[in-house]
Amino acid sequence: MSDERVSEASSGEERGGGRAEPSHGDAVGAHSPSTSPQRRSTIFFLPPHHHHHHLPPFSVYVASQPTPPTRNPVRVAPASLAWRRKHALKCEDSFFFPREKSGLNLCSRSDNMKKFNIRKVLDGLKEASSSSSSTFSSSSAPSVQVGPQDNHLVQENLQSEHFQLCKTVRHGFPYQPSSMAFDPVQKILAIGTQRGALRLFGRPGVESYCQHESEAAVIQLQFLINEGALVSALADDTVHLWNLRQKRPAILHSLKFSKERITFCHLPFQSKWLYIGTERGNVHIVNVESFMLSGYVIMWNKAIELSSKAHPGPVVHISDNPMDEGKLIIGYESGIVVLWDLKSKKADYRYTYDEAIHSVAWHHEGKQFTCSHSDGTLTIWNVRGQGKPIQTITPHGKQPKDGKKPEPCKPILKVEYKTTRIGEPFIILSGGLSYDTVGRRPCLTVMHGKSTAVLEMDYPIVDFLTLCETPYPNDFQEPYAVVVLLEKDLVVIDLAQNGYPIFENPYPLSIHESPVTCCEYLADCPVDLIPALYSVGSRQKRQGYSKKEWPISGGNWGQGTQSYPEIIITGHADGTVKFWDASAMMLQVLYKLKTAKVFDRNRSKEDKGSTEVSDEDPFAIQLMTWCPESRMLCVAGVSANIIIYRFSKLEVTTEVVQLLEVRMQYELNDMESPEGGSGEQTSAGASPQTSGPPSHPSTSSNNSDGSNMPCLKVRSTQLKQSPGYQVDLVVQLVWVSGEPPHQITSLALNSSYGLVVFGNSNGLAVVDYIQKTIVLNMATVELYGSNDPYQRQPRSPRKSRQPSGGLCDINEGSATSEDRCKSPTSAAVIMHAQDGVLMTNSNLQQFYNGAGRGAKMSRKLSLPTELKPDLVLLSVCPPRGANPLDHRDNSFSRSRSSSVTSIDKEAKEALLSFQFCETFARKGDSTLSPCLYVGTSLGSVMALAIMLPPAGEQRQLQPVILSPTGMLIRLKGSIMRLAFMDSAGSLLPPANDPWFEPNVSVDGEEREKVRKRRPVSVSPSSSQDLNEGQYAVACSEKQAKVLSLPTQTCIYKHSITETSFILRADVVQMSNGVCLACFCANGHIMTLSLPGLRPLMDVNYLPLTDMRIARTFCFTNLGQAMYMCSPTEVQRITYSQDTCENLQEMLGELFTPVETPEAPNRGFFKGLFGGGAQSLDREELFGELAAGRASRSLAQHMPGPGGIEGMKGAASGVVGDLARARIALDERGQKLGELDERTAAMMASADSFSKHAHDMMLKCKDKKWYQF
Repeated sequence: MSDERVSEASSGEERGGGRAEPSHGDAVGAHSPSTSPQRRSTIFFLPPHHHHHHLPPFSVYVASQPTPPTRNPVRVAPASLAWRRKHALKCEDSFFFPREKSGLNLCSRSDNMKKFNIRKVLDGLKEASSSSSSTFSSSSAPSVQVGPQDNHLVQENLQSEHFQLCKTVRHGFPYQPSSMAFDPVQKILAIGTQRGALRLFGRPGVESYCQHESEAAVIQLQFLINEGALVSALADDTVHLWNLRQKRPAILHSLKFSKERITFCHLPFQSKWLYIGTERGNVHIVNVESFMLSGYVIMWNKAIELSSKAHPGPVVHISDNPMDEGKLIIGYESGIVVLWDLKSKKADYRYTYDEAIHSVAWHHEGKQFTCSHSDGTLTIWNVRGQGKPIQTITPHGKQPKDGKKPEPCKPILKVEYKTTRIGEPFIILSGGLSYDTVGRRPCLTVMHGKSTAVLEMDYPIVDFLTLCETPYPNDFQEPYAVVVLLEKDLVVIDLAQNGYPIFENPYPLSIHESPVTCCEYLADCPVDLIPALYSVGSRQKRQGYSKKEWPISGGNWGQGTQSYPEIIITGHADGTVKFWDASAMMLQVLYKLKTAKVFDRNRSKEDKGSTEVSDEDPFAIQLMTWCPESRMLCVAGVSANIIIYRFSKLEVTTEVVQLLEVRMQYELNDMESPEGGSGEQTSAGASPQTSGPPSHPSTSSNNSDGSNMPCLKVRSTQLKQSPGYQVDLVVQLVWVSGEPPHQITSLALNSSYGLVVFGNSNGLAVVDYIQKTIVLNMATVELYGSNDPYQRQPRSPRKSRQPSGGLCDINEGSATSEDRCKSPTSAAVIMHAQDGVLMTNSNLQQFYNGAGRGAKMSRKLSLPTELKPDLVLLSVCPPRGANPLDHRDNSFSRSRSSSVTSIDKEAKEALLSFQFCETFARKGDSTLSPCLYVGTSLGSVMALAIMLPPAGEQRQLQPVILSPTGMLIRLKGSIMRLAFMDSAGSLLPPANDPWFEPNVSVDGEEREKVRKRRPVSVSPSSSQDLNEGQYAVACSEKQAKVLSLPTQTCIYKHSITETSFILRADVVQMSNGVCLACFCANGHIMTLSLPGLRPLMDVNYLPLTDMRIARTFCFTNLGQAMYMCSPTEVQRITYSQDTCENLQEMLGELFTPVETPEAPNRGFFKGLFGGGAQSLDREELFGELAAGRASRSLAQHMPGPGGIEGMKGAASGVVGDLARARIALDERGQKLGELDERTAAMMASADSFSKHAHDMMLKCKDKKWYQF
């Protein structure tokens, strides 16, 4: 169908707002030469002056019928001439039937019209048009039946107002964390990152994500304890106040320092004055309510006076004495600590040590404090004791016997000193290990009395916090847990139990345990699926966790009504597959499957193929396909292996893992002798290499030339399989003539047919996993049959190399790591199907690829589009001797001519998309049959008819037969997605079987009965007449087309993007219709109606900055989508208006009104003798009246967006009202302040003007007029 004419809708799109309508000039069913000349089809448009309120919006009538001679032609008056002229319709072919109570009835006239029952047509249309059902199903509005014709009336309920794009929630571990804070009353944890992100965690299921606009690193976080607010200090010297009393936190105020760099912040409990230390050694004070700087400044030279000759360095610590708010301790990096008296504005004491300070911690009674130093020591000081510390400890230093100083250790980065009423205090520290512990993992040390526990961590420690029973610093602290923030994990240690066990982390922070390589997302899945996965997954839980409740327990869950189950599946670099419950805006791991168990991990060095391919992640998951109804799972790995799993609730021991080996490789043949002297071609069809499952990996793997090497060795010992997913069959592509197999680019499974199909750049193979055989192994070129649209020019034959050992040329050229990441391009000419039971060799077409021979196996996980030589950022190996990639910019632009008629010399046609369906296999078929539709990287869509044996015993014995039926259509660019719809516009899912327990020892007949039990309704259209037509939807990187089946005519076409290309396309079920959702490389997310391909939404969402996004982006039903926004985090988004509107309800609340605990009792004697905590009226010291205003040039105040507008979603009731009133006052004060500032500025300028005038007057007073 290379000369296929398709009606272009460009003019209609321009006039009709991008609506893809068939053009008026061309007949809709423009046919190829192979189409029957008697068949024609016409499209009808409604005249604008006929107002038919019953008709659904955007209904399109398509009549496509054979036109044999007719006996009784029906004549009716044509539509108004003016309207006809206006719309340039072929009037002689179209007529309108007026009829009582019906909208509008149509038929097509020809000179040779077949007799048919017109009443049936009219009744059908009347019923369709008067149907007021919102969802168009087969029962409410059947399609028009005109004998065997396929007239379509499709109601498209989806409109653009049903779509809106917004982010919903972010799950996973905060990427590159840098700081942490905890509110001990609200019990909320905040984590800041190096990219300016803020993640807030409450009870499991309550979390929030915010982002600082500048994306500067968060260096410190401080809660306003129990106030519902948080202060963040950033590396760009800004300080921000976040309002947490709304579901989506927002910034209320910001302050940017311009002359000094922020190094440390401290906000005392129940104080509104924030201390900010700087790199210059000064301390500034900020009013948190107004975010204005106080005029009170502690200058570094005043603080140290003559105690040091040099500058003391940046401020590394500030805190007030727990018992006296008027005394502030300031730690300088050089080792000087100053106790500053805020009232007298002078230093009371100075403490000097000759090692740099990293942190300082108070004893709660305010008489002692501890410093941690860069040489691995802790010093303990009495507040009143000058000169020397009362104690120096080196926790990890070896103590020499002769009383000398212990040898220095690594710096102690942080220390906390926490007291208990009963027993010894806790000293907790990070770092401080001795230098000779090379390779030792990062440690947290807990010193309690005489015992010292060293807790090893998996990753470097970023920060830690001790959780205590009281928020008051002057009471016994009673620590009960330590939260340790690591670079890639969050660990909470129980201090109250012996051995310090960790708490089981309920947050989904382990997504990145091994890097995510691919994702699948399924909304509205079968309801029994999550409980089934949870029950097998709960047995995988580790033991030995703390028995206590998770201590971070603040906030409340959302009140959303969204109740459908959602599952996310992630495939990982180490071969694990994780199933996650993603329902109700939460994420929880259900079950973890380790696919690497199937293979021998200790691969022997003798296996030449294996050692050459050994790379970082040989087990990485590349593709996954899953049938939720039957629970069958199939995964493809980077080592060209496919594993098929069944779900079972019973444990089973598999004696031998069943294995099929497949040769999918073009063979090197000389042009003169097509057989290549091997004689393999003639025997290809007759004696397949693997007709049954061999019981061991492969006898031929010992060949001297390594021609049949699999990349991984399947284990030969028995395998104990726990309940859950159990391996049913392993399929491996083997090396051929020293060439590694190409990576698998597409995969599909059908549980009803018992088939798995996979493809790569060589061709496709179909495996029958019931009989454990390969039923088809075919080169891509053979799928076309004789209709190959590409002129594949055979190149001059290559001389066959002498394979000395088969791997002689493996290390040809430089084997750099860059090379290793590139795709192999084989020196390939033809693919044989030793394993293809049903292949004939009559139409084997030879075509040469002519590229160099890179024998390194590609391990780089990338999109299937990597097979295109022009996608630069994806890993593609140019043929040797070709131009390097330097002439192209490193962006996602395409420069390929889309009308490819002769195949590019280096290009391979890979199979990228599969879809099983019960549809019309061939043109003009009248019955539905099982089919496999295939989409290629060159834009072709082809079909294969499947003949299945009868169910029961026959299915186990007779072969499944697949036969190609040729090409249907071609699109620009690679095919991304194929789907089918019935004549009413409902999505047709592939046939599937319900799940059955595979390990029950019942009779074969019983099991077959269970297997044969079909779901009552496979799809909404299953009750419809089999004679009705269907729609096939094909979406490529550039455009989408809709075909009418069985006529195979293209009825709609829409060009989605000209300048970019689509990375992911999915046909999804929305609540009131079906649409095509696309994610484009330029960052746009688009939806199109089906089958009409009307653009419904186009949002420029995010530029593609990272290949990870492209590899993990998924759309799913009901307007949900997800992608990995960082190596550790999943971002979920919605494109549904409903979900956006209800999002506020669905999100959890972080802030909940809680009473602040009572302050500790001072006691009679302490009150009498002046002991106990000394309070301080800071307002008196720092307020504008006492301290004046700070210099305006020091810091600039910026009001945040989270003012009154941000309060709309805030907590309701008294707390919310109070917060609103407070913010209103703040804003009023802010405006007054601005007015005040303006007045002051005007006064200053007036002042300076008068001064200048006075100076001029003085200068000129004594001069005579002739001196001027």
